[in-house]
Amino acid sequence: MPVRSSRWGCFWELRARQLQRQLQSWKVTGRDRRAETHALLREQMPWRGHSLSALTRLCLAAQKLKREMEALRSSSRGLLQSYREEYRDCLSEIVQAVQTAQLHCEALLAACSAEAGRLEQSLRDVTERWQRELRERRRLQDALAELKGNIRVHCRIRPLLPFDDEAQEPVSPDSSVSGGVVHAVDDETVLVECNRPGHALINKTYTFERVYGPAESQRAVFEDVCPLLTSFLDGYNVCIMAYGQTGSRKSFTMLGPHCQEEPALPSEPRGDTGIIPRAAAELFRLISEDPSRSPEVGVSVVEIYNNDIFDLLANDGCRAASGAKRQVLPTQQGKTVVCGLTYQSVRSAAQFLMLVGRGLKLRAKQPTSVHAESSRSHLVITVTLATATSRRGPSRRPSTPAPRSDRSASAEPCQPGPRSPATGRRQSPPVPLRTRGHGLGRAAQDRLGQVRATLQLVDLAGSECAGVSGVTGPALRETSCINRSLAALSDVLGALAEGRGHIPYRNSRLTHLLQDALGGDAKLQVIVCVSPGQKHVAETLQSLGFGARARQVERGHPAPRKLR
Repeated sequence: MPVRSSRWGCFWELRARQLQRQLQSWKVTGRDRRAETHALLREQMPWRGHSLSALTRLCLAAQKLKREMEALRSSSRGLLQSYREEYRDCLSEIVQAVQTAQLHCEALLAACSAEAGRLEQSLRDVTERWQRELRERRRLQDALAELKGNIRVHCRIRPLLPFDDEAQEPVSPDSSVSGGVVHAVDDETVLVECNRPGHALINKTYTFERVYGPAESQRAVFEDVCPLLTSFLDGYNVCIMAYGQTGSRKSFTMLGPHCQEEPALPSEPRGDTGIIPRAAAELFRLISEDPSRSPEVGVSVVEIYNNDIFDLLANDGCRAASGAKRQVLPTQQGKTVVCGLTYQSVRSAAQFLMLVGRGLKLRAKQPTSVHAESSRSHLVITVTLATATSRRGPSRRPSTPAPRSDRSASAEPCQPGPRSPATGRRQSPPVPLRTRGHGLGRAAQDRLGQVRATLQLVDLAGSECAGVSGVTGPALRETSCINRSLAALSDVLGALAEGRGHIPYRNSRLTHLLQDALGGDAKLQVIVCVSPGQKHVAETLQSLGFGARARQVERGHPAPRKLR
């Protein structure tokens, strides 16, 4: 037992010594660590001071920022409040402005409505006054026409041209000085002054309603013709005729410079546009100004060649290279008509001129020593105004369409005859008349209705001397027929001027065709075209004598036939 106790005592002593050593090492380690900690504390002391000062500054800055945030929040609330107040004010002003604008708009609409009513009433008053003035103008125009006479004769002197012997230095058309032997003394007087060796002195004057010198334009000529178109629309028959010798520019006056082609219709007529294109444009312009009239306009184109009448718009079985032959016959009313004549309805000036151009392509012409494309026939373009009965009632034509709607129903089929060696014209026999006294066929009457007024535009072939023109053979026969028909025209005017009981209309197909215009109720305008050249002085005197004879004709004043 004591041995066992000593063993345990040694153990506990040994364990105590171990613990003491361990404690001693811990103390040493603790002192070392304390020393290190104190060293670290000593090292951290400066940083701690800096951190405290930085923390202090940070706190001060945070407090300042907090104060600024409070100030900003306060100012923002004030600004927002002011913005809200301004928004409410602006919205109120906008609402007030809109309400004011609506009131002004209503007032303006009321004022505009009142002004529109006033203007409408003013327009009605102006329209009524214009209609009264238009009626008064027509009355004065008719009175002026009665004072001037139903036959008016104008004279036009063409300028000297390069083929005239006297034109060593051609006179410009714009020149105010007329060369040659014919001069325009004033607007109404023509002087022919010629002193040729071996010939008697010629010094004659002629007076006409109007004289156009070489410098006068096409427009000036048409302005004197234009009032007749108003008379035509008012229901008067009108005839405008160009007369003169070959090469005196009759076709230029009536059709323009390119008289053998389709006449042009520019939007604004050129200075050289003739009477017929200008008349077409003016006619449809006048019709468009008064739509209440709305008449049907029909057109026919014929030529009188070798004392025969040819329909240049014919499309029936008699159609030949230059038209179908027609006859002039009297009616029960004492008028003259061309049986079987083709009338085609037109609705514009372009359609009108297209038909004229179609007829001009078939017109007989032949080169001579005086003119390269001398017209060998008289051209007569007839324009009719009629009521449009076919639009209101049923048509009398069958329901099955005919091959050609413009064929006259009064024309009988015929066989074409032999061609003329001069112009290649096919000589067809005359067309018989089914119903005497009717100038239009049934189809034409269906299209045009009751004819109220006619306008004839006549481009006569030129008188010529065979020795000057140098024609021979068939062309010489053409010249003879032309001169005989013009002589017959002169005889008719002479008989009318002298008041004879018998007027020789039947001496020529030309005078027979123009019987209603010459001795009837038509207003006749004759434009005598003359050449100023010395070598043409004989034909010039003859033309001027014709014009002087026409001026002596006195007729009763026509009564208009109003279009309904």
